[in-house]
Amino acid sequence: MSQTRRARGDTPPAGFLARHLADLRTATEADGGRGVVLDLACGRGRNTLAVAAAGVATVGMDRNASFLRELADRGRGAQLPLAVARTDLESGRGVPARSASLAAVLVFRFLYRPLVPEILRVLRPGGLLLYETFTTGQLALGTGPRNPAFLLEPGELPSLFAGLEILHADEGPVEEAGKPFVTARLLARRTHP
Repeated sequence: MSQTRRARGDTPPAGFLARHLADLRTATEADGGRGVVLDLACGRGRNTLAVAAAGVATVGMDRNASFLRELADRGRGAQLPLAVARTDLESGRGVPARSASLAAVLVFRFLYRPLVPEILRVLRPGGLLLYETFTTGQLALGTGPRNPAFLLEPGELPSLFAGLEILHADEGPVEEAGKPFVTARLLARRTHP
């Protein structure tokens, strides 16, 4: 399937994801193309749709049933390899996936620090983590989360995933759809069982 295949009116994926889509495809091909990508707290699924449109089996996970129904319908309509799963990731029940089963995990604009061990648990050796979310620098813009529990401190994101091989980490201002954001971005690989 074409990387650019999107339904009319779709919101484009995060720029960080678009830059690393080939890395995700490579990670899923490591096990004969059967690898699955999990998009945690996927919301309306702009990133889930982009990965699935690239021909990669993707699961969008969120607690909003309405968003998930819409995402599932769009995936079916476009005949994408996409599934959805409803769960509240802040419930303390963890990520409903087998240990070491996922080729990649995506997390965009979501931060719940107690979930870090679960993200590590579900990644298979060689699996990738793509993570981008707001830093405390976002406060100066007057938009986005105000609660410090949902904002990363400077340099915090790589330290949360210190057990992974860090392939790329940076933070600072970005612009998406003409709007400014201050985020931290991480691409990392699980190297050990």
